[in-house]
Amino acid sequence: MVKQLRATIVAFVLLTVITGVLYPVVMTALAQVLFPHQANGSVITQNGKAVGSELIGQNFDDPKYFWGRLSATSPVAYTAYNADKLTGSSGSNYGPLNPALVQAAQARIDALHAADPENKALIPVDLVTASASGLDPDISPAAAKYQVHRVAQARKMDDATVQQLVDKYTEGRTLGILGEPRVNVLELNLALDAQ
Repeated sequence: MVKQLRATIVAFVLLTVITGVLYPVVMTALAQVLFPHQANGSVITQNGKAVGSELIGQNFDDPKYFWGRLSATSPVAYTAYNADKLTGSSGSNYGPLNPALVQAAQARIDALHAADPENKALIPVDLVTASASGLDPDISPAAAKYQVHRVAQARKMDDATVQQLVDKYTEGRTLGILGEPRVNVLELNLALDAQ
């Protein structure tokens, strides 16, 4: 019995050291060497100040900015810069028949119509729904196109100029086959501010 207990303890300690210490240290070191930008949160900086992450959606509600997907962490979207507000990644967990889901979508539809009453186009679904994590940094090209006129009017710019920026910041499918074309909302809005 002592022999079996000793073998169990040795296996436990050995596996703890391998999986709890060595593996995380090696993976962290490799990530810092091979992918330092991504390993440190893909932070976007301007003038030496962090303004957000390429990977986490930011909340924009000013008409002069493109709006991202709804955040499931509203009213304060999660960012590394507001950790004191105790926000985090979570989905709404609302089913398709839940009245709260319908109310949230209708509230966003109303906000989009109020911000651009002239726009009679169909609203892309990603502008009125949150994803599973509620932290998406990207919208579809259709969602960006829907907002071009509103943003152009608010900034007193030509629609074509704003659309050119949208086209410039539209990324294709990853490796040509994975996912869908997308537009990073934060990067696009920062490019607009730089105009």
